[in-house]
Amino acid sequence: MQNYIRKRAVKVAQHILQTSDTVRQTAEIFGISKSTVHKDVAERLPRINKEMAEQVKLVLDRNKAERHLRGGEATRKKYATFNEVQV
Repeated sequence: MQNYIRKRAVKVAQHILQTSDTVRQTAEIFGISKSTVHKDVAERLPRINKEMAEQVKLVLDRNKAERHLRGGEATRKKYATFNEVQV
């Protein structure tokens, strides 16, 4: 694994632990895709720092359990923008 990927995975994990942000929010802040965030914390981070990976997994599991409470906020924003463009 290249060094910049290793550093990014740790930075992403630290961010998630400090802010409890979702994968989507984290991806937007770091300018990377949701898939990259997920791969960094689910596959790469356990090889780098197993304890940190377990802590991040707890945060992401909590976010996943709460996502129905957010009520599809991202989708609502997406279509609000989409509808404004069409009008």
